[in-house]
Amino acid sequence: MPAPPLPELVSFLESLPEPHILCDRNYRIIAANAAYRGKCGDTGGAGVIGRTCYEVSHRYGVPCDQAGESCPLARSLRSGQRERVVHLHHTPHGEVYEHIELSPLRDAQGEIAWFVERLEPLPVARGLAHAQGLIGRSAPFRRMLELISRGAPSEASVLLQGESGTGKELVARAIHDASRRAEGPFVAVDCAGLPETLFESELFGHERGAFTGATVRRAGLVEAASGGTLFIDELGDLPLALQVKLLRLLETGTYRRLGASELRRADVRLVSATHRPLPALIAAGQFRQDLFYRLNTFPIRLPPLRERREDIPLLAEALLARVAPGRSLRFAASTLENLAARDYPGNVRELRNLIERASLLCDGDTLLPGHLDEEGDPLSPPPALSASLAPFAPAGREAGARAEVSGAAIPPAGDDLAAIAAAHRGSRRALADKLGLSERTLYRRLRALRG
Repeated sequence: MPAPPLPELVSFLESLPEPHILCDRNYRIIAANAAYRGKCGDTGGAGVIGRTCYEVSHRYGVPCDQAGESCPLARSLRSGQRERVVHLHHTPHGEVYEHIELSPLRDAQGEIAWFVERLEPLPVARGLAHAQGLIGRSAPFRRMLELISRGAPSEASVLLQGESGTGKELVARAIHDASRRAEGPFVAVDCAGLPETLFESELFGHERGAFTGATVRRAGLVEAASGGTLFIDELGDLPLALQVKLLRLLETGTYRRLGASELRRADVRLVSATHRPLPALIAAGQFRQDLFYRLNTFPIRLPPLRERREDIPLLAEALLARVAPGRSLRFAASTLENLAARDYPGNVRELRNLIERASLLCDGDTLLPGHLDEEGDPLSPPPALSASLAPFAPAGREAGARAEVSGAAIPPAGDDLAAIAAAHRGSRRALADKLGLSERTLYRRLRALRG
């Protein structure tokens, strides 16, 4: 059994302003400084010493790596060196993400005997629903968050890759907020929203008379972002001619205003994003490979919502507070289950729109599954129609399409159409697709049935 650590070490930890603990190989906390005890709401220290770090920080009964997380202590034992991770910690003020740096200490025989752990707040994310910032606690979300925390303090170019609606601009802002440029400006430009003829002028600025209509000198977005972060969204839509100019900016750190001869020096950190597969665009000759390598210094993948379903209730609560401020709305448990079961091709943006629409349809204080119907209660089939019939199986979208109810092929008209509509639990658009009808035709037929 190793000798107890030197009193001088414990005294040194006590003098540090950041939360620090000293623990042994069995995860037992041997010493905790005042900053750590304060975070735990333990002013006297008696409630922390002797307990395991995973019990104090996570309320776990087993080490982190046995609970589905990355344990820095276990990693340090394997690597024999310092390890850094992002963890979700319990505090008297709720759950917060923190950056953990764990350093091994060796005994006189050279064996790892203790660990010093330092905690640093991670302000860009919260574990519980919060009005601002990134929200989540799933494993894919935590992996993304750890990459953000590692890449943000550097000056490396970051490439965010993810489907539409996954929150790429929010992540870009988080990177900016956690960087050394946080006090500088954050400037975003959307490549998909600018015509090619204006992009160069918007990005680099122009001199008076540079083109028709350029009556005054104008600074570009690169200049506006000086000292801060330039976020280029939808990078895959950037024309090849402009990719060359962006590559020159990255390689030389200089640019010219349109119509000017002198070079200007750029002082920006570049973060870019795309939902398009850049390697495929490179193979098709639509994106420059050299530009890709310059931008892809530190890639971060944003997981789609379907890969982080356990985050949906947290996101839903936070989004509800944003889209319906001032209303005391809540979700029924069945509504949260309904939300968590969806695939969300539009990701968080689709979830937000769905919740905002449901809040407008709700007259009470509880959002029910019926409020999530995409087409709304006013267009639903009459409630008097029986919904107990067996659901139909679609036969495809084509002229003369047939649906099946209880195994019998029938045309989608009359009472049979009413029964199919009553049994359907999805949106009106989905029902129209399954019946091989247009939405307008389906709506017209349902209206006719209702008289």
